[in-house]
Amino acid sequence: MTAHIVNTHEAKSRLSELIREAEGGAEVIVARNGHPVARIVPWRPAHSARTPGAWAGQVEYGDDVVGSDEEVVAIFDESAEADLL
Repeated sequence: MTAHIVNTHEAKSRLSELIREAEGGAEVIVARNGHPVARIVPWRPAHSARTPGAWAGQVEYGDDVVGSDEEVVAIFDESAEADLL
């Protein structure tokens, strides 16, 4: 991406032209008293919203992922029994 610096007066005078440059991929730095204060850059649209089910059928996982750990199940059972007392 190419970049060049223009002062605020020049930016005001040439704004339409500078916007066209940004649309073409250039980066324009706007400076006040020689110090950069703003950038004119090409617009990049935000990512599209996620679509539910977009990964359906594309991800594989093993059978052990949904299996229970006997020790963890026992701890939950003990906790549930204690709550009933």
